[in-house]
Amino acid sequence: MTYWGPDWDALAADDPEIAQALTDELTRQRTNLQLIASENLTSPAVLAAQGSVLTNKYAEGYPGRRYYGGCEFADVAETIAIDRAKALFGAEHANVQPHSGAQANMAAYFALGLSHGDTVLALGLPHGGHLTHGSKVNFSGKWFDIAAYAVRESDELIDMDEVRSIAVQRRPKVVVAGATAYPRVIDFEAFRSVADEVGAALLVDAAHFAGLVAGGAHPSPVPFADIVTLTTHKTLRGPRGGAILCRAEHAKAVDKAVFPMMQGGPLMHVVAAKAVAFGEAQAPGFTGYAQRVVANARALAQALAGEGLRIVSGGTDIHYLLADLTPLGLTGAEAEERCDRAGISLNKNAIPYDPRPPMVASGVRIGTAAVTTQGMGTGEMAEVASLIGRILKADSEVESVRAEVAELVGRFPPYPAPAAG
Repeated sequence: MTYWGPDWDALAADDPEIAQALTDELTRQRTNLQLIASENLTSPAVLAAQGSVLTNKYAEGYPGRRYYGGCEFADVAETIAIDRAKALFGAEHANVQPHSGAQANMAAYFALGLSHGDTVLALGLPHGGHLTHGSKVNFSGKWFDIAAYAVRESDELIDMDEVRSIAVQRRPKVVVAGATAYPRVIDFEAFRSVADEVGAALLVDAAHFAGLVAGGAHPSPVPFADIVTLTTHKTLRGPRGGAILCRAEHAKAVDKAVFPMMQGGPLMHVVAAKAVAFGEAQAPGFTGYAQRVVANARALAQALAGEGLRIVSGGTDIHYLLADLTPLGLTGAEAEERCDRAGISLNKNAIPYDPRPPMVASGVRIGTAAVTTQGMGTGEMAEVASLIGRILKADSEVESVRAEVAELVGRFPPYPAPAAG
């Protein structure tokens, strides 16, 4: 356990139960395949910043405008994070305080002036949209009038003619582009055109693909959107958290929506870790990383198709794929449970026009960000697909697949993390 540094022994002595949980989790990450699309592996530097003495500092407000004293070094850390985020994405303004992507979206809605009952146009949850894009169980669906667009049943792609038609009919105040389970590049310019036609603001939720944008492996929404929200822990390889990018005209409204409207004091240790991650994403090697993430996702999709899974929309342009398990006679829940016992972490996921409920689902979502961080390439994706295919086709393969998974991950141990390049 040398990775955790000199404080590990103190933790083990003071709280052996939590120390054991952390030990077990590190072992899991070192022996299992991490294929959750929303997860990645941070660098030791990010972990060090997040576990730093900034945990102790309450810094309500913004740099130079705090409500507490002793914030001079917290100001330094947050200013660095803001400047790096703006430079990384070419944004006019950045707010790095949101605790999560969901809270970043909430703040964005407030900043764009939405009131209870206002209309929002967004991708429906059954077709890949996020909970915060209008799900009835989420604040967005409870507070706003949601006009949902879908993907075409024929090719499972967004139909911009349908988006425009719904927008003209419903006249939304905000148009949302972005998804949590749509594996294709979104046409931000087309969404901007629709928003302009109906006098709406354009909000792009870049939570999943922000790191790909930073690495030049995905088009940037920043030139087209009024506000872009993102998370720092998926393809950006940072701490769990959110951030907001916007045009200068929305800067004051965004900052006020985050604090004091929605949050109190920021998590300054997380803000410092975000700054580290933004700095790492500016390094030359990050471009190659982002490109390899996409190449691995495409290779994995092709290989899984060879194992008999149907790949939703026929492929992927980003860091994850959706696979329909109907040809194998399995549900997403069954596949997730079976893979988990074999040391393969992925998640069940609804597919477009899914006849099954979300907690059962007909598909799985599989991401390549973490395994790419570990150093795996397209050759290893063929191995991963073979392992997934074996366990999905025969539950009796659990033990043999688990052993081979451990051997594969052992060739690419997640900690210490490899260099960004």
